[in-house]
Amino acid sequence: MLLIYTHKITSRFRYITKHLFTNILGIEVSFTTKVEDFIKHAGPKITYTKQPLQNEFFLRSNDLLFEQGINDLQIHVSDWEGVPCFFAAGERSNLPFDIFAASFYLLSRYEEYLPHVKDIHGRFPPKDSLAYQNNFLQIPVVDIWALRLLEGLKEKFPELEYKPRSYRFNPIIDVTTSHCFLHRGLVRGISGFLLDLVSLRLRRVVDRISVLMKLKRDPYDNFFELIELHKQYNAKGRFFFQFAEYSTYDKNVSPSNNKFKYLIKSVADYEVVSLCCSYSSFNNKTLLMEEKKNLSNVIHRPINSSRMRFNRVDIPETYRNLVDAGFTNDYTMGYTHESGFRAGSCTPFYFYDILLEVQQPIEIHPFALHDYSLLTTNSKEEALKVVASLALEVKKVNGTFVTIFSNELLGGEAKLNWKELYRNILKKVYVQ
Repeated sequence: MLLIYTHKITSRFRYITKHLFTNILGIEVSFTTKVEDFIKHAGPKITYTKQPLQNEFFLRSNDLLFEQGINDLQIHVSDWEGVPCFFAAGERSNLPFDIFAASFYLLSRYEEYLPHVKDIHGRFPPKDSLAYQNNFLQIPVVDIWALRLLEGLKEKFPELEYKPRSYRFNPIIDVTTSHCFLHRGLVRGISGFLLDLVSLRLRRVVDRISVLMKLKRDPYDNFFELIELHKQYNAKGRFFFQFAEYSTYDKNVSPSNNKFKYLIKSVADYEVVSLCCSYSSFNNKTLLMEEKKNLSNVIHRPINSSRMRFNRVDIPETYRNLVDAGFTNDYTMGYTHESGFRAGSCTPFYFYDILLEVQQPIEIHPFALHDYSLLTTNSKEEALKVVASLALEVKKVNGTFVTIFSNELLGGEAKLNWKELYRNILKKVYVQ
């Protein structure tokens, strides 16, 4: 048991220390504000305050975990043996920075509460993030910091007990458009045909007719190929189906279509099916709960996990709405067009609501790669290099590598052979 002394146990302090020690390092931890209890403790112990008490492991505290609300923080990023860090702690501290405050800043998404200009979909721009501006978006700094802290503790306390974790790979398939041509309805089908014809997309016209005449399979209907690929590489996939009515940004097959329902139920027999929440439900809890209930009725199982359409996250409102709708897990934490670690970590963590100063009962599963971030690569080799680099960073810390690909992109026409690329990615990142 590791004992931490601090002058004040706040919800922020309890949240981040539990995450670092319990979730990442597998160390049992307890807290005290009593000096006499700390001195009597014979096992491993840490002082987290302004001054050390004895010759224990000392971490000089920043004020962030003892404040409330949001403040305009001045952050200077420095180098700690090749790894970026911030909230410098001075020479007497066993670490050169406050690992607890820095980790809290990133995981809570503190910077997303600060004034910023959102993009057209109401999203926080990656270029406004501390990680992007200081070139550490592609490394899971929180996990690296935690493992370095462990090394320091083991050196001082050789008897320290901890449980090492294992690397995991979690491939996500987004299904916001299950079929390119089939099951679209008469009006949408005719409109699409005429648009292709007028635009002189003759190959698409031929493909559309071939699919409708059952001469070839719909290009987006690759679900069971993907399931077989996941099985081949021992990957536990998860399919997020959009199950919503048609709107400007929601253009999937109608949720009342029986063949679409049968497809979802068939996929759910092999891999986990979850909800890709519609664009329209972003600020509509009633609609959010309705979509969740309707999809649950199709697969006859509870729906506990969510992803927001277009990776739209408005902190803290999005997570409050998801909690109210009964979701316990979310897979939206990441950037669409930038690969990397939005929250600085490749470990699932609970969302901390800074305005309410409470840990919300929803676990965030951050993703490191969205397929759209690979659209700017010029070749399969270049794309694979990006993925391999991210996977390697995750493997170094035995974290969880989450990728987001869509059946639409995997089945569409592009300069990259997406299906072959995906197969090669599975080869690169899975663990036998």
